[in-house]
Amino acid sequence: MQAPLFDTHCHLDDRRFGEDFDSVLARAREVGVWKVATIGCVRGLDTVRRAFEVADTHRDFMVTTIGVHPHDAETLFTPEGDAIWKQITELAHDPLVVAIGEMGLDFHYDHSPREQQREVFRRQIALAREVKKPIVVHSRTARQDTLDILREENARDVGGILHCFSEDAAFAKAALDMGFVASFSGIVTFKTATDIQEAAKLQPADAILVETDAPYLAPLPHRGRRNEPSYVAHTADFVAKLRGEDPDELRWRTTENACRMLGVTPPSR
Repeated sequence: MQAPLFDTHCHLDDRRFGEDFDSVLARAREVGVWKVATIGCVRGLDTVRRAFEVADTHRDFMVTTIGVHPHDAETLFTPEGDAIWKQITELAHDPLVVAIGEMGLDFHYDHSPREQQREVFRRQIALAREVKKPIVVHSRTARQDTLDILREENARDVGGILHCFSEDAAFAKAALDMGFVASFSGIVTFKTATDIQEAAKLQPADAILVETDAPYLAPLPHRGRRNEPSYVAHTADFVAKLRGEDPDELRWRTTENACRMLGVTPPSR
């Protein structure tokens, strides 16, 4: 029997998962994926429930989240912003929603003004504290701002996941001190990702997760293709080799860590 895998971050509501959606899920199960978290990123009123509805149809295999990506922070400052936020807060209470996010800061692309990103990040941390659920954090080229806001908003009250970890070991340690674990995506398999690989080596065993961020960032040997949950097996095996650990044990541990963080009942060993 294969050790179970938990893909803690993918976007199965993405339009790139179309006619072959069932095959995507079948391939994931074939390599041992036991559970996936499909991430709800709200871009407008018509997208609030999209990821939730995908997960709702596959409750045996999926959980979901709800939040506003930093790219889309400005949507909460549009005329429909109040209505969007009302729906987000209502959905945040549903048991199928295991975390709030993905949220955070992206100062690399700056698709939304930075001050709006900061405000929306703070609002979502407050919502997470209200519903007592962890947060899923996106941070790119915003290291210190991210840490500062997590501290100032008492995010340690709920903890959460540093999604698609792309910083160094020092950042991971600072976040871990506030109750945040690191989730490693296919980026860790890239030859140039030396800082991320070092962080993966040093991350404590009870604070490490794996993910795909599908359809983005496919790991080697699939880099450049549409990513999908089955590819999390490549990332898990790569991280196990980096750490000098048994691949099956790494799978079990990351799955159990994900279940603990997201309030999901773990599989039996």
